[in-house]
Amino acid sequence: MFLVDTNILSQPVRPIPDPEVIRHLQQHDGRIATATLVWHELLFGCYRLPPSARRTMIERYLHDVVSPAVPLLDYDARAAQWHAAERARLAAAGITPPFVDGQIAAVAAVNGLVLATLNHADFQCFEGLKLADWG
Repeated sequence: MFLVDTNILSQPVRPIPDPEVIRHLQQHDGRIATATLVWHELLFGCYRLPPSARRTMIERYLHDVVSPAVPLLDYDARAAQWHAAERARLAAAGITPPFVDGQIAAVAAVNGLVLATLNHADFQCFEGLKLADWG
């Protein structure tokens, strides 16, 4: 199973979607989940758009396609503990990744999921996190 990052779930509504990402989404249909943090990022990006045909299309995609088909996993106490330990380890090494990336990594790690992302550099510092490159 995979936890898909924002840049993966947003591909189908991009003007020119990455065909490799689309292939992976189709290939792994029913075997993906995402974090509520990713859901927030997708909604926030959509809601920032002015009323338009594009915004309506993205809202339909999120509510009619993504929401019913992709389970949303919470950043819970186990994820918070994993994240805190990783932040402490990384801070000691002088590394400070974005907080939300740590939260997404934590949700994937504690649920035993492979994180599918197009931004490996954002997540490679986390120990015990399995990454998949779908691009």
